[in-house]
Amino acid sequence: MNNTNENARLDKTVINWFPGHMAKAKRELKEMMPLIDIVYEVIDARMPISSKVYDIDDIIKDKPKILVISKYDLCDKKETNRILESYGNYTIVKCDLLNDNIQNLINETKKISDKMNDDRLKKGMKKRKARVVVIGAPNVGKSTLINKLVGKKVVQTGNTPGVTKSLGWIRINNDIELMDSPGILWPKLENQENAHILASFSSIKEEILDKEDLSRFIINKLEELYQEKLKERYKLDIIDKETIFDDIAKKRGLLAKGGVTDYEKVYNTIIKDLKDGAFGNITFDRLEN
Repeated sequence: MNNTNENARLDKTVINWFPGHMAKAKRELKEMMPLIDIVYEVIDARMPISSKVYDIDDIIKDKPKILVISKYDLCDKKETNRILESYGNYTIVKCDLLNDNIQNLINETKKISDKMNDDRLKKGMKKRKARVVVIGAPNVGKSTLINKLVGKKVVQTGNTPGVTKSLGWIRINNDIELMDSPGILWPKLENQENAHILASFSSIKEEILDKEDLSRFIINKLEELYQEKLKERYKLDIIDKETIFDDIAKKRGLLAKGGVTDYEKVYNTIIKDLKDGAFGNITFDRLEN
């Protein structure tokens, strides 16, 4: 299938998901922002452009912000770092799922809170805990981050978007008080490339997606950016976009009665393999030349 046909197919598959609890969370965050001292913006290292909430500055105004890069151990570090370098003077903390670097985040937070309290003392006010809010797209690792900060499971986690539904305060230590928030996406996903990347990494509920279209998008991205990883995963000698679902079915035994391809199993396998990190370290976003 040529690129023109592929682009036409994606143009017809418009992804636009903005549940009511997200709109409500945005309103509440704007109302509560005067109480907030520091913002943690969490983005997924495998999609550091697509998972960024681009209207976040309209919500947080001039509040100090730390950009927390989650799942850094799963990304293509060369490509992700190129993108992070383009973000300028953000304070950036990279967090792995295994070596989470949480202490680095606490240290950076303390630098900001110490300055805040120095300013309070100069004004004759008492020191107080830094009030931090966690913001990010669904399923980028916010709840996992909070649990690691606290040192135990205090919020529900899950590999599906929309787990956190409301705002809430959590004590981290004697210096930090944390507000969790639901995953936030901008109301209209105008860039469908970014929308499909978000969907590929489970930041948009699979129930609203066409699995064939999503699987095709994932295959096309892997063929474009990580062809050898794609071949290795499914033991393919060549990649033929016209027959690739059938080729994967034969290699992985995803067949129905009579030896015909069980396409539903193929789609589910491709989506799950990406979600589970079966293709190794990858990053789907790229800077525009």
